[in-house]
Amino acid sequence: MDGTVLVADDDRTIRTVLTQALTRAGCKVHATSSLVTLMRWVEEGKGDLVISDVIMPDGNGIEQLPKIGAARPGLPVIVISAQNTIMTAIQAAEAEAYDYLPKPFDLPDLMKRAARALDVKRRAAPMAKPMAEGESRGGDLPLVGRTPAMQALYRLVAKVMNTTLPVLITGESGTGKSLIARAIHDFSDRRGQPFVTVSAADLQGVEGPATVVARARGGSILLDEVGDLPEEAQGRLVRMLDGLGDGAPRVMATSRADLMARMEAGRFREDLFYRLGGVTIVVPSLRERVDDIPLLAEHFLARAEKEGAAARRLSPGALELVRSYSWPGNVRQLENAIRRMVVTATEEEITKAEVESVLGNQPAMEPLRGGGDGERLMGSVAKHLRRYFDLHGGVLPPVGLYDRILREVEVPLIEIALDATAGNQARCADLLGINRNTLRKKITDLDIRVTRRRKLM
Repeated sequence: MDGTVLVADDDRTIRTVLTQALTRAGCKVHATSSLVTLMRWVEEGKGDLVISDVIMPDGNGIEQLPKIGAARPGLPVIVISAQNTIMTAIQAAEAEAYDYLPKPFDLPDLMKRAARALDVKRRAAPMAKPMAEGESRGGDLPLVGRTPAMQALYRLVAKVMNTTLPVLITGESGTGKSLIARAIHDFSDRRGQPFVTVSAADLQGVEGPATVVARARGGSILLDEVGDLPEEAQGRLVRMLDGLGDGAPRVMATSRADLMARMEAGRFREDLFYRLGGVTIVVPSLRERVDDIPLLAEHFLARAEKEGAAARRLSPGALELVRSYSWPGNVRQLENAIRRMVVTATEEEITKAEVESVLGNQPAMEPLRGGGDGERLMGSVAKHLRRYFDLHGGVLPPVGLYDRILREVEVPLIEIALDATAGNQARCADLLGINRNTLRKKITDLDIRVTRRRKLM
């Protein structure tokens, strides 16, 4: 290994260790605790590689990357940081760092990366960098979120991305499980190797598993929705995992199903379950990170504009409505809804009425929060009524709809109120705000069963 390396770190011990190791490897080293000094060396044309910390006494190392790129295009920079989260890796990737390594780092590993960077510099061919936060692979969901749930997920991903442990990623459909697996690969030291997504069809035949391993080489294998694999494929998978040796690809799996429950029901192999569960990452549903919805909506609006759509923004009322709805399809469903709003909106600002029009056609949609109880119930009733009309295929429902709908609401309302008051009709009438005789008549007419019991509360 030869070349000149510029080291910037405010930790004297790290500067000394790196200087000694790089010098022994045949490099010339200039070390400093100042970003100002580092930038002066770069502008003077010194160095074939930069190794820089992020938090320095006189600035932020990542913020200097664009300046380094402008002054010395093609000069590789390896970022090292004690801020061991995936967000630091994302920021480094966005700033076009050659590589990112969290502290404490393995010195031999860093030396290998430095050797590769110097080799790339000599050949003047940039190494493939990890995906940035806003990039998309085939419509993948963005890794966007500032809520504690997502920050905890980032921290876990950062801890496991350079290990060899198998990873099981669970979560509802549309939460971005495959994207998490892709991020683990793209931010790991395997990113230069293939990322292979495997289905049941890929495991067919005697040679299927061997072919999968050969395709992945030393990269990563993703078993997508592993809970859906038939029993025969599960058996082949167990044998494939048992046959992996040194230099084998890393194995990750996603599942929207509860594998533990399936295993207990005899529908998922116990030996496969324990082979895949080295580390389990649970991706939160959108309902568990509502505060990320405005950020995601803004991201999708910007993405649509970048792809050629008209510039759009959500009015405050529209944003609150988007925020207040449950999203059974999670981030994927939110993205699709935002795209429809962009197309159907008549002005730059998307109105609340335009959001209501789109959300009214969402499957299994139910308001999560927002106004008062009446508003939540109204939204739920409106959803079911729209679906009721849609089921008639453009033909009006049978006449008498008003009484039928009221009866559908009135029966459960009275039954639940009676249950809440332990069958006490006087208290129930008072709760409902109607006359006791009216309640008795409704109980008779609607054939509601009343059970008196002692309320334990």
